[in-house]
Amino acid sequence: MVPRDTFPTKIVCIGAGSYSFGLTTLVSLLRSKVLQGSELVLVDRNETHLEIMYRLICWLNGIWDGQMQISAYTHHREALKDAKFVINAIEVGPREGLWEKDYRIPLKYGVRQPYAENSGPGGFAHAARNIMPVLEIAWSMEAQCPDAFFINFTNPMQRICAAIHKHSAIRVIGLCHQLGAGYAMVGKALSADLDIAVPPNFTSTHASPKYASGMIATSLQALEKIHITAAGVNHFTWMMALQDRSTGEDLYPLFRNRWHELSDDFEPLTRRVFDAFGLFPIPGDEHLCEYLPWVSDPSTKPWVKYTLELYEWQDQSQERDDQWAALERALSSKSNPDEFIPGYSEGALEVIENIQQNSSLVWEAVNLPNQGQVTNLPKGAIVETPGSLSEKGAEGIPVGDLPLGIAELLRREITISHLTVDAVVKGDRSLAMQALLLDPVIRDMDVAKQILNEYLDTYRQHLPTFWA
Repeated sequence: MVPRDTFPTKIVCIGAGSYSFGLTTLVSLLRSKVLQGSELVLVDRNETHLEIMYRLICWLNGIWDGQMQISAYTHHREALKDAKFVINAIEVGPREGLWEKDYRIPLKYGVRQPYAENSGPGGFAHAARNIMPVLEIAWSMEAQCPDAFFINFTNPMQRICAAIHKHSAIRVIGLCHQLGAGYAMVGKALSADLDIAVPPNFTSTHASPKYASGMIATSLQALEKIHITAAGVNHFTWMMALQDRSTGEDLYPLFRNRWHELSDDFEPLTRRVFDAFGLFPIPGDEHLCEYLPWVSDPSTKPWVKYTLELYEWQDQSQERDDQWAALERALSSKSNPDEFIPGYSEGALEVIENIQQNSSLVWEAVNLPNQGQVTNLPKGAIVETPGSLSEKGAEGIPVGDLPLGIAELLRREITISHLTVDAVVKGDRSLAMQALLLDPVIRDMDVAKQILNEYLDTYRQHLPTFWA
C-alpha cells in the first residue's frame, strides 16, 4: 500500500451514484496507471446507490491493484478538503420524472417543445433546479480546495458551467460525449471510402437503446480514421474542419457529396440546417432541435416532418433501475468485471492524467469560458471547442469566426443561458421571464408567464431563491 502522504492526487466524484457517468468515470480512474495510489472520494445523496458503488470500487481497486484510498460520503462538505479534481455528475431527481414534467407543463398552454432537456422552457426548468446545488459545491470548494479543477458532466452543460464561471472563483471544465454523434454521422456517410462497417441499427442519433450500439460502433471506427474540428456551444456545435487522421487530407468536400447520397430519412433536420447554413451541425437531430425556432410551430408540426422523437422517459427510468439491480447481483456473485463494466472513458480520466503529467494533449471537445477561441462570440461565454491539457488546466484552442448566421443563433442561446443563471442565483422573476421570452419555442408573452408561474410553483422545493 502506498503511504498516505504520497498519494499522487485527490479526486472527488460527486454524483458517484450516477449509473452512467459515475460508473464509467470511476472505473476508468481505477484502471489508470498514472493515477495509481491516488485518493478517490465518492459522494452521493442516494445512500443505496452510494453503498453499491463504494463496494464495487473497493472490490475493483483490489483486483486491479489500483492502490487507491477509497472513501464515501453523503455530502460534499465532508469530502472536499485539499482535493485537486472535483468531478460533478449530480442531477436533481427523479431525472426522467422531472424531465417529462418539464415537457408536459408547457404543453398545457399550447407549447410543444421538441425535446425539453437543454433549451426551450424545459431547459430553463432543468437548469434552474441544478444551478444552486452545483454552486453550493463550487462555493464549498472556494473554502476547502480553491485551486481544484471542477470537471462538469451535469446538464444543461452550457448553463451549469456559466453559473460556475460567473458566480464563483472556481476553474470549470465541461465535458460531453456528443461529438461522438458527429463522428458517427460522418462515418456513416464515408463508410465506403474509409472501410467503416455501419451496423444496420444505426438509423438515428437519438438517445435510445435501439440506436445506441450502432451509433457507438460507427463512431469509434470513424474516430480512428478522421479528425473533426467542431466549435459552438454544447449540444449546438458545428463542424469547421474534417481531415484524414493519417494524411491530413481535407475530407469536407468528399463528405458533402457523400452526405447527400444518404437517404433523406437519415437525420432530416440536420440535413436541412446543413444545406441552409453551409456547416455541418454536430449533435444530431434531437439535440439540435432544442435550439432552433423552426421546429415547434403547432400549425405546421415540423416535429412530424423531421420525425423528431421524444426521450423515452419511462423506458429509460426502468432500464436504469434494472441496471442497478444487475450490478448489485454481479457484485454479490463476484462475476468477471469485464462482463458488466464499461470499457470506455467519458473524458475525466484523460483530463486528470494530462493535467497531472503536464502534457500537451488536445481534447477535441471542452467547455470553457471564451477567451478568444471563437472570436465572434461573447468573451466569457461558455463555448465548446478543442482544448489543450497541461498543468495549467484546459486551455481552449482558437478556431476563429463562425459564419454570421450560425454565430447569431449561438449568441441567443448564450444570452438565454446568462439570463437563466442570473435569474436563479438572484431569484429574479423578471430575468426568468426574459429568458423564456427570448427562447425560440415561445411565441406569446401571456403563455410565457403562465409557464413560468407553473414551473416556479411546481418546483418550489427545488427553487428556493425565487421564494425567499
